Amino acid sequence: MNFFLHINRKFIILFGAIIIFLFLIIIFFKQINLNNNIIIEDTIKNSSNADISEPKFSINNNSKKIYITASQGNFINKDEVLLNENVRFKSNDFSIETEKVIFNRDKQTAKSKTKSMFKSKNATITSDGFNIHDKGNKIIFYGNSYIILK
Repeated sequence: MNFFLHINRKFIILFGAIIIFLFLIIIFFKQINLNNNIIIEDTIKNSSNADISEPKFSINNNSKKIYITASQGNFINKDEVLLNENVRFKSNDFSIETEKVIFNRDKQTAKSKTKSMFKSKNATITSDGFNIHDKGNKIIFYGNSYIILK
């Protein structure tokens, strides 16, 4: 006689229902875990180690003001601030854009070793870094620099 003919139909239905139920529970927990990982990753991306969010500073001298903005900033010491992401120096005469700058609030100087772009009415300068000193009266460009005069 065949073995499968002796198995109770209720047992097969119950066993199948238990397997389907366990399968659904596993899928449910995997989905919850996936959603939690997405939320955690978004939180990590949105939160940063920045001390200052969207910092704003200025360099003041007798003839002009240079406004400095960035997306993030971190204090290095009492006077120095590391500005990160979309750093912009803007005055009536020119603007400079770069990604990282160390700004000294006391001496009102700034230095960068990242790719920078200086724009004015008559010139555009692309360089590997710059140094602003003498309260914004002197700007020195470093590295490979390209000057376009208009």
